Amino acid sequence: MNYVSTRGGIAPIPFQEAVMMGLARDGGLLLPESFPDVRDKLAGWAKLPYEDLAFEVVRLFADDIPADDLRAIVRKSYATFSPVPPAPDQAWTGPEVAPVRPVGPVHVLELFHGPTLAFKDFALQFLGNLFEYVLGEGGRELNVVVATSGDTGSAAIHGLRGRRGVRVFVLHPAGRVSPVQELQMTSVLDDNVFNIALAGTFDDAQRIVKGLFSDLPFKDGHHLGAVNSINWARVLAQVIYYFYGAFRTMERTGAKEVSFVVPTGNFGDVFAGYVAARMGLPVRRLRLATNENDILSRFFASGVYSLGKVVPTLSPSMDIQIASNFERWLFLHAGRDAAQVRAWMDAFAKNGSLEVPRAADGSLDATLCAGRADTAATLETIRRFHADFGYLMDPHTAVGVSVALASGDADGGAPVVCLSTAHPAKFPDAIGRATGDASLATEPRVEALKGAPTRKFPLPNDLRAVADFVAART
Repeated sequence: MNYVSTRGGIAPIPFQEAVMMGLARDGGLLLPESFPDVRDKLAGWAKLPYEDLAFEVVRLFADDIPADDLRAIVRKSYATFSPVPPAPDQAWTGPEVAPVRPVGPVHVLELFHGPTLAFKDFALQFLGNLFEYVLGEGGRELNVVVATSGDTGSAAIHGLRGRRGVRVFVLHPAGRVSPVQELQMTSVLDDNVFNIALAGTFDDAQRIVKGLFSDLPFKDGHHLGAVNSINWARVLAQVIYYFYGAFRTMERTGAKEVSFVVPTGNFGDVFAGYVAARMGLPVRRLRLATNENDILSRFFASGVYSLGKVVPTLSPSMDIQIASNFERWLFLHAGRDAAQVRAWMDAFAKNGSLEVPRAADGSLDATLCAGRADTAATLETIRRFHADFGYLMDPHTAVGVSVALASGDADGGAPVVCLSTAHPAKFPDAIGRATGDASLATEPRVEALKGAPTRKFPLPNDLRAVADFVAART
């Protein structure tokens, strides 16, 4: 399996090289040359434990890693999760790292049982082990630079802390992540971890990271690596739980297909579901859900991808206007026409907007659609599901569930699986506003962080300042 750039400027490369390259050297994003058709494998995969399913999916894309080595990487990656007993009404009897809970009209795929209580752990525990494997014993080093809107940073730190030959530089928007998210990052004092509090938004942080990677002499000279979802391995690791969630839901309901609703800001998580559908997973509909920062939901309603102003919300991991993974969808939508993608991205860089022609029936994509939930709807969803079903959800998950209900996806047809992307204990302020009791949002690992010593490095919103900081420590 070889990988190509969405902008067509590099020769095809194998998996391990794609992992280490992160952002393609021509400024594009890497994708496999084709997606494998796994429809004939679904029945055999349906009963596999998560770890075994992960191996089967990843091996299709990572054929330059020997099978025994890949099994060891996968096994180590999910050993850090807290296995959850299956629900009593489910035939599946093994412990789960990604349980599916039937809650009222929806099925909730819980992706917060990893070490930092967020879905990013699924990819970043895997990627940390993958980096260590590729670097090997040869004395090579990697300096990971990552932008975060909240959860990616802590998951990256916990996936890379103490790793041989790896340093990690995390840029978070100062004052724009939840207190728990900040504490999860800044309380890690390992020598190879550097937390940068950037005076700007997540989009500013992401722009700076892309700027560092686009400066090829700097990237090469300082051995930069990426763990943001610009790295294909991040997306690949997230593809797995779409298969797992669909299998568990179809097993419980007897359905032949499912729909997913995905809270998203950077388009990486929902794109992983899009890949799963391309591979043959029976997905009726894949609906992305945004908060007030709705560039993606506006696009799928209008065909115009146009910048707006970033608005701080209760779901800060989605407070994004420039969705980096959107370029991957554009590439597939254009029939892998890299020249067309370059033209679109040049227009966006120049004008802050781009427009994609619709099909004859007026649609943009037969599988993918979108919806939006504002703060009031988010709070009401948290309140209602806690009151009616005794289920507490974080505000990002509530955005997804709210969109599922408003769209009618949950009213019949295929069962609807809503991705729950973070533990509610990470957002006690939102839980307090919704329910009147912030103390409901507790979790022992979060409580243990309170009062811990912290370390962070405030920097201005300036590419040169960040480059100098990285250079001085590598």
